[in-house]
Amino acid sequence: MHAGLPGDPVILLGVINTKLRDFYSSLDALCEDMEIDRDELTEKLSLIDYIYDPGRNQFV
Repeated sequence: MHAGLPGDPVILLGVINTKLRDFYSSLDALCEDMEIDRDELTEKLSLIDYIYDPGRNQFV
């Protein structure tokens, strides 16, 4: 995972959803720009039962 992101999945969820809302049009754009492995991110957030919803552009 990216060094600047929190390790706790609940805090990570808030950070990622805020970034998606404020700065990125898609999860792919966020991952590319921040050099984050998309699979690793989605797996980490799935641990707390969140999945990415492209229509809402957020983890729900």
